Amino acid sequence: MPAPALALVLAAALLHALWNLAAKRWGGGPHFVLACSLGVALLWLPAALWVGVPELPRWSGLAWAVVGASAAVHLLYFNCLLAGYRASDLTVVYPVARGSGPLLSSLAAVALLGEHLGALGALGLAGVVGGILLITMGPRGATGDPDAALRRRRGLYWGAATGALIAGYTLLDGYAVKVLAVSPLMTEYFGNVLRIPLQLPVALRDPQGFLPELRRTWKGVLAVAGLGPLAYILVLLAMREAPLSRVAPAREVSMLFAALLGGQLLGEGERGWRLAGAALIGAGVVALAI
Repeated sequence: MPAPALALVLAAALLHALWNLAAKRWGGGPHFVLACSLGVALLWLPAALWVGVPELPRWSGLAWAVVGASAAVHLLYFNCLLAGYRASDLTVVYPVARGSGPLLSSLAAVALLGEHLGALGALGLAGVVGGILLITMGPRGATGDPDAALRRRRGLYWGAATGALIAGYTLLDGYAVKVLAVSPLMTEYFGNVLRIPLQLPVALRDPQGFLPELRRTWKGVLAVAGLGPLAYILVLLAMREAPLSRVAPAREVSMLFAALLGGQLLGEGERGWRLAGAALIGAGVVALAI
């Protein structure tokens, strides 16, 4: 992976861990999802106008279809992620989601896009996934606490479902920026804007609950709406410089940041296991970058 692409991915990893921390701390249900999409639409409107005015007339019908499909998958992903955070710990849901996502997307990139992983790339991917499993499992199974075991199982299920959706939108967005030459900013922006009408019917089931939820979670909304698109735009820029099968797993260095932040700020334990897993992920990232 070229050094500029790796730098973009590492910066995106830190931002990704930070907005997930905010989503875990302040995140809610459908109203929170809608508020985040509205926040992106407002905060990123000047940049979208700057880039989009000359670009949008050149979009083909296929480009709109791919961005629309990505918006739908992103919406399912965000709702699934928040459901996982309500059911379990950040340091269970996040690593399972971030581990299964790149595994599936990298294999799909090799099978569908003709990319080649290579022996060292395969070892790097194994290191990323193995490190995530180490962080996730730890000594949790030996605690004997049935409630903790139930929360852990729920985290595994929700994390795996989230990871499958991550693989889906990664492939769609990679195709948009690499093949259709859609700008990363417009891919992310319109992906958020198109989520608003998709999420609105769900949020309108309880219209009176929107403003109270916004007053409770506005800090999280600002963090997700500001940091989330920036992190993903950096990833999409990296996809233009490096193969998808390298970029997708390399993003998972965010596990290092999540392991530290989850233990320090959320009080989630097993810090040693999580740091050991993060070290294994780091080695896998180096192998992928080489």
